[in-house]
Order: sequence, then C-alpha cells, then structure tokens
Amino acid sequence: MGRGSSSRWLQQHVSDPYVRAAQRDGYRSRAAYKLLALQQGLTDSKGVIQPLLRPGMAVIDLGAAPGGWSQVAAQLIGPTGLLLAVDLLPMAPIAGVTVLQGDFLAEPTQTAILSHLNQHQRDRVDVLLSDMAPNLSGIRTTDQARMAQLVEELLSLAPLLLHQGGSLVVKLFQGSEIHPLLQQARQLFRQVRLIKPDASRDRSAEHYLVGSRFCGTVKSS
Repeated sequence: MGRGSSSRWLQQHVSDPYVRAAQRDGYRSRAAYKLLALQQGLTDSKGVIQPLLRPGMAVIDLGAAPGGWSQVAAQLIGPTGLLLAVDLLPMAPIAGVTVLQGDFLAEPTQTAILSHLNQHQRDRVDVLLSDMAPNLSGIRTTDQARMAQLVEELLSLAPLLLHQGGSLVVKLFQGSEIHPLLQQARQLFRQVRLIKPDASRDRSAEHYLVGSRFCGTVKSS
C-alpha cells in the first residue's frame, strides 16, 4: 500500500462512525456492531424474531482476537452463560470470557474445547460464532477460494460442537463459491440466511451466513 493509499485509509478509518462508536462504547473493534446487528437475525418456527444470543447460553467465538465479538457476546449471555474465545493469537482478558489460544482445526485444541465444556457441565454449545477471514492476497478469486475453504471447515465443526436447535454465524465473501456453501449449510440448519450488516463497509464483499435450528447429526465427542 503506497503512502497516498495509506493516508486515505487512515483518514477513512478515523472518520468511520463505527470506529468512533467503538471508542466511545469501549469495544475493541468496530466489528462489535456487526454482531449487535446480527443479534436480531433469527426467526423461530412460527416466524417470530428471536435474539441470537440470550442469557445463560453457551457460546464459542472462533478467531476471536482482538475480542470485539466476545465483548458483545459476554454482555448478551450474562454471568449465567459460558463463553469460550479461541484464536491462534493471544488475546487480552475479557470479564466472563475464557480465552484458549490455539488452532481450532487442530485435534488438541478441539479436545481442549470439549474438556472445557465438560468441566462446566456442558456437552455442546448453543451458538458458534466466527468473524474470521483468511490471510488475504488481494487477488479476488484466490481470496474467495480461501474464504470458502475456511467456511467449509467451520461448517464441519457444527456436528461436533452444536446442540440440536443451535445456531451458527460465519463470515463469508460474496462470489461464485457462496452457493455451494449455502447448500451445505441448508443440510445442517432448518433456516439459513445471508446478511450484510450496516457496519460492513459498502466496498467489502463480506456477508454473514446465519444458520439456525441445527438439525444435522451430532457427532460423538
């Protein structure tokens, strides 16, 4: 990125209303407002809007650093809930959140996740969250393919970690790969929606796949 491009990005970043709001509200990133918008993204079998996150729920936030989504989730599930934040990078502590550093695809990390749930008398979670994206190359087709692979890997965790009736939120990029991902999600969830929150920048290809009422086969842990 050249000096001119860097200067324009910094100016846009500083003037971004969600950046200013995050500073005002004490969130670690502007991404917090994406999850707040997605909070109202579910409907039940009768078509009644239900919040994604509710008090007492068990939640895993994958790729959690720097912690904006974990901050929001911890507030919404309250002190009776359980929140585990997982990331390859270290993350500063958040009240009410257990942080696990590791690769969510690696067997030792998955074992540690299940062990933590068992310690808290939980065998599965109610909601899986992911605002992750792969390392971007700047080449659109390459980045879309990498993102699609990541989403496939996240969907593969649903049978291992989600309760029947649970929900999943993952980031993906708009492109040709989106259709098979939606098809795959519909094999696992009774309702699948594609949402672009207002906090997502207009120029960004990011959307969020929201799957609710998990109905796939639960794997033995």
